[in-house]
Amino acid sequence: MTISDLQRQVEQLSPLTVDEINVHRDVAMNCVLRLRLALNHGEIRAAEPDTSSPSGWRANAWVKQGILLAFRLGRLHAIGNFNDWHFFDKDTVPLRSFRVEDGVRIVPGGTAVRDGAFVAPGVIMMPPSYINIGAHVGTGTMIDSHALVGSCAQVGERVHVSAAAQIGGVLEPAGALPVIIEDDVLMGGNTGVYEGCVVKRRAVLATGVVLTGSTPLYDLVNSRTIIRASADEPLIVPEGAVVVAGSRSIASKSDFAREQGLSLYTPIIIKYRDEKTDARTALESALR
Repeated sequence: MTISDLQRQVEQLSPLTVDEINVHRDVAMNCVLRLRLALNHGEIRAAEPDTSSPSGWRANAWVKQGILLAFRLGRLHAIGNFNDWHFFDKDTVPLRSFRVEDGVRIVPGGTAVRDGAFVAPGVIMMPPSYINIGAHVGTGTMIDSHALVGSCAQVGERVHVSAAAQIGGVLEPAGALPVIIEDDVLMGGNTGVYEGCVVKRRAVLATGVVLTGSTPLYDLVNSRTIIRASADEPLIVPEGAVVVAGSRSIASKSDFAREQGLSLYTPIIIKYRDEKTDARTALESALR
């Protein structure tokens, strides 16, 4: 089955009800299996670079529709018995198995990758961490302990997703752009990127930074506020930006806010990456 055939089949099956799909269950199951294999091998992606898009990326709605089809088709079943620890999940979205020939370093301790996620040779996964279906992780990237790469998230090459960092997933709406983390980004510990934000290459998110689609990003270097252009567009962190967790006063909002000295969390671009920043992040290579 070619990729074009796969896309056509997904688009035909997706609008059907569960009862209608079950009439063609064998066909649908084969379609889902082919989709997962194509995702594993990087033949297809939930989102891909697109120079004509303002964000530089576009979502492939049909791929996300195929993943949703897999969940709809799935039936709950038991997954192994690990010293009386019982796990149950849909039979259409199993865990992915690896071989040493795949070149992925998976350190023991509770890490899991769902089938249908692309994990390039040279990726390092520290325990416990998790990569969900539809995600794409580039070579040389480290997924640190307690880190999450959510459904359909696109993570570039040589990225460090530090301990407890969270990259949000997105399946619906199918046309929505997932979270994008481009090449050579450093995500510090306890950072979070959600709602289809795009973090451009070589950016640094310092410990504790949280970004969502509705988060205003204050650029001190260029005296500007970065927000998404519309509800359908992502928040874009500029290339090389060094973002720290800050706050802004809301004293003007009410007497109570002023009396209590209240402020809101806000991410701030404190500088843009330079030789000094690169020297601090160069130590990452020693761990890979």
